[in-house]
Amino acid sequence: MLRPVVVGLDGSRESLAAAEWAAGEALRRGLPLRLVHAWEGLESDTSQLPELAAPRHWARRILRGAMDQLSERHPQVYLSAEQIARPAADALVEAGAEAELLVLGSRAFSGFGGFMAGSVALATVARVARPVVLVRADRTAEDEHLPDAEGRPSLRTPYRDVVAGVDIAHPCEELLAFAFESAALRSAQLQVLHTWHVPYAPPTAAATMSTAAQEAAETALEGALQPWREKYPTVKVRTRVENGHPVQLLLHATQDAGLLVVGRRNRPARLGSHTGPVAHAVMHHVRCPVVIVPHD
Repeated sequence: MLRPVVVGLDGSRESLAAAEWAAGEALRRGLPLRLVHAWEGLESDTSQLPELAAPRHWARRILRGAMDQLSERHPQVYLSAEQIARPAADALVEAGAEAELLVLGSRAFSGFGGFMAGSVALATVARVARPVVLVRADRTAEDEHLPDAEGRPSLRTPYRDVVAGVDIAHPCEELLAFAFESAALRSAQLQVLHTWHVPYAPPTAAATMSTAAQEAAETALEGALQPWREKYPTVKVRTRVENGHPVQLLLHATQDAGLLVVGRRNRPARLGSHTGPVAHAVMHHVRCPVVIVPHD
């Protein structure tokens, strides 16, 4: 059975942009698209309290409006929709567990807790066992492509690069699998980035240690990439290995990118939900869609 692309809807511009992106991705992957809207108030459908009438009406309109719009714009995609009477984060985590990927709307960093419904999306990203994609409200299908010869947005030009941030000190097979497949589906170039850091050393030894660390990092990265280069021979890969902070390197690399793929380590339940510092930073600051891939 095919896993669907699942998108969480809350009626915001961000979630509608996420639904548009998800429809395009479902079409690229040949997968069905499932729309999910969660609200605890749905459990009170038998209640006649007048103050619940408007929220219930709005909840139903969210899915109906999105279904109508996506059916018109993407008639080739098989659509389904579901309202879930549960807290949003719990519903999205459950729906995401059965998905090929989960797509959520993302707001730009404001300093007050983030995107979508604030803590809802953060909690969802930290708990979902499948890849999660975050899409901003101002993203369009044309933004995934390079501008035309006159510098105008276009759907007829090649796709922008897919960028993957890799930490070779930890398993990254799931991340590389997603990144290579995404690049192959788009016929796009894949940029793979890795940063390394050498602890403080006396000036007489620093240059030698830096050179050795650079060479070791380059060798390790090429070793991790080789099986995927063989599996996806048509994907053009460009690597970049630098001494520095990964967030700064990723922010610079994604200025003209169409998609960023980074990892998130799974943590034991007793340690609580956690996205990791790199994933947390790029979720807030990178403009293109961001994919968070969980791994062991």
